Amino acid sequence: MDNNLLEKFKNKLKSQRREAEDLLIQMERNDTIKSNEEFSSELSAYDNHPADSASSLYDKERGLAFQKNEEIIIGKIDSALKNMEDGTYGMCKKCGKEIEKERLEYVPYAEYCVHCQKNMDNLKPVETKNRPPEEDVLEDVMEDGYDRHTEFDAEDSYQAVGKFNKRKNIVEEYRDEDEEYVEPVESISNDQYKNQLP
Repeated sequence: MDNNLLEKFKNKLKSQRREAEDLLIQMERNDTIKSNEEFSSELSAYDNHPADSASSLYDKERGLAFQKNEEIIIGKIDSALKNMEDGTYGMCKKCGKEIEKERLEYVPYAEYCVHCQKNMDNLKPVETKNRPPEEDVLEDVMEDGYDRHTEFDAEDSYQAVGKFNKRKNIVEEYRDEDEEYVEPVESISNDQYKNQLP
């Protein structure tokens, strides 16, 4: 890589580092990060609604995630500037080949060439592949609400739970699922009401 191009990337890296530092300072000024003021302003959180507490916690976690992202970028920029001093800037850390100039134009702190970066991204678990092993067992047993091994489908399981939940000496209020439920007070006729008046 020639010196002019290297100087261009160096200036770009320093500029991006200043932008990331400015963003961190701005987030701190706006209480996006490192702000416990809202948490510590009250003696007790007992009377707060859980949704309010959750919103405050979410805002705090989001701010910390933004902070971590900017710190990672600053770390990569520092590493790239150190590599410039060592003479290894623009070389892929994995395969050792030169990183494409177009990639460095877009991400001047890139550590890997496009090919190696794609391979590393493919190794990361995709959410659909990163599922708990219990789901495989459940998928085999219950597919479309039907258990192939015992012929016990979703409706049978609903009825079994209903039988189990029946209480002795209690009259069930809901007799038929298709029948519309009417509150007991609404079933009083006008005549019954009039007969109760003095």
